[in-house]
Amino acid sequence: MRDHTPLDAHALEIDGAHPVRSLFKLLGRRRGRITVAVTAFAVKEIPVWFLPVVTAAIIDIVAGPGEVWEVLGWLGVAAVLLIQNYPNTLLYTRSFMTVVRDIGATLRNGLAARLQSLSIGYHGRVSAAVVQTKLVRDVENIELMLQQVTPPALSSAIVLAGALGMTALTVPAFLPIYALTVPIAIVLRAALRKLTLAPNADFRREMEGLASRVGEMASLIPVTRAHGLEETAVTRVARGADGVRRAGLRLDILNARVSTISWITMQLLGVACLVLAAIFALTGFVEITPGEVVLLSTYFALLTQGLTQLLMLIPVTARGMESVRSIAEVMQEPDLELNEGKQAVERVEGRLALRGATFRYADAGVDALHNLDLDIAPGETVALVGSSGSGKSTLLNLVLGFVRPTSGQIFLDGVDMQQLDLRTARRHISVVPQESVLFEGTIWENVTYGLSRVEDTAVTRALAAANALDFVRALPSGWDTRVGQHGARLSGGQRQRLAIARALVRDPRILLLDEATSALDPESEASVKDALSRLMEGRTTLVVAHRLSTIRQANRILVMERGQIVESGGHEELVARGGRYAELHSRSQS
Repeated sequence: MRDHTPLDAHALEIDGAHPVRSLFKLLGRRRGRITVAVTAFAVKEIPVWFLPVVTAAIIDIVAGPGEVWEVLGWLGVAAVLLIQNYPNTLLYTRSFMTVVRDIGATLRNGLAARLQSLSIGYHGRVSAAVVQTKLVRDVENIELMLQQVTPPALSSAIVLAGALGMTALTVPAFLPIYALTVPIAIVLRAALRKLTLAPNADFRREMEGLASRVGEMASLIPVTRAHGLEETAVTRVARGADGVRRAGLRLDILNARVSTISWITMQLLGVACLVLAAIFALTGFVEITPGEVVLLSTYFALLTQGLTQLLMLIPVTARGMESVRSIAEVMQEPDLELNEGKQAVERVEGRLALRGATFRYADAGVDALHNLDLDIAPGETVALVGSSGSGKSTLLNLVLGFVRPTSGQIFLDGVDMQQLDLRTARRHISVVPQESVLFEGTIWENVTYGLSRVEDTAVTRALAAANALDFVRALPSGWDTRVGQHGARLSGGQRQRLAIARALVRDPRILLLDEATSALDPESEASVKDALSRLMEGRTTLVVAHRLSTIRQANRILVMERGQIVESGGHEELVARGGRYAELHSRSQS
């Protein structure tokens, strides 16, 4: 069955203040399947509330006494009702679980899309492990809640309707007794749910903290091993694990209290109903046959059993609702890179200009960049040098649009970048960082990442120009060789050359090199420098470098200090000037 209401991940509205409403909105986007699922469930549950009628009828036939054919007639009715349960259970499961799995996929896709639209500042503040927890664990909690809570909720509603209907037909005087049960259960559930809100929030925060520490431990393993800090790393994770243990234990004890109180309350109500029905029958206060006593007590037992199930699932519900709030933290995060509706960039010449560009990081006391004016012509290579913290990488981030100027403007080909859809602009920009970023996949997949159609010849040319073709061909599976997580199966020089090939295959008009050779040994550096020189030909290039030997051929060298350009010129000119660049050059020579 095809639903005519597609789940659009980009149109998700998740409100952390109203998680239940948000969940019903998600379910409401699959009205067709939900209707089929609820109908199938209602039909398959008919035996649950109708079999007590069969039991009561047979008891009264025996007490009558009645005829055998009457008993056989009721047997036929029961058989038909029981057999139909099988196909309708399958129909319900297929329809409802399709909705649940669709919601899970939609939430994950929506989170992924939202994460791609959030600013680099957000990703700098929030641990990748925490984001992973939201995308994997929190969505799984929501799926589990829907899967476990929906059947008993629907069953209780259907049993209540059936019980009230049959009781109204047989013993209407007993209806007020049923009327007391549901309000008691609702009040009890509301009170117990409030108790679980804070402990579930605490447990979720502890889990996110642990995920963050585990992620840090994994990324720092080389540093940890190199300095013999294994015990320190284990201790940091152990503290997070202990926080999860304590928060989890508090939640477990509270859940046990909730479950026990729910069970005892519902069982007492069930016994009270049986006793009351028996008293009515014995005293003649209400005309009730033996079969009707069984009918009433069975209905009440079914009703209290369903309500008990719902009350026992309060922990699962609370965990699911907390996960909705967790996902809402991402979906409602305001720190967006706003691109929608802005001018798309079809082609780029490579002319860059900064006019009074200033940038200050949040909570910083001084500007990282202050009132910069700079013009870069198409095809020009500009090198940025200076001490750590002078603003070199911040300037690259401004050009790339990762951060927006606090004041001033940045122009690309004469257009203010605030007016551009930066996603389309970046298709004409390539970045080669200090540490190349490779993912678990083949060399081909890493080089062509994000490109839909790439000819073999284009990849071959890119690998050759990056001085990578020889080592790739020497691998057992060539460019189908898997590189391992973060490219662990390759050397630093090989990874960097693949990053250059990735840039080359895109044929960018603007190139940003952020200390692309600083982490390499001399032999690898020579090979990578040769590849970079090819990559830079005819492209507007900004180079950040500590090793001044790598930037001698730049058209211009800008010396930065405290967020400002203090010197500008060619290598020989700046050395002869005897200023800050000459000082840096002298240190590098020594």
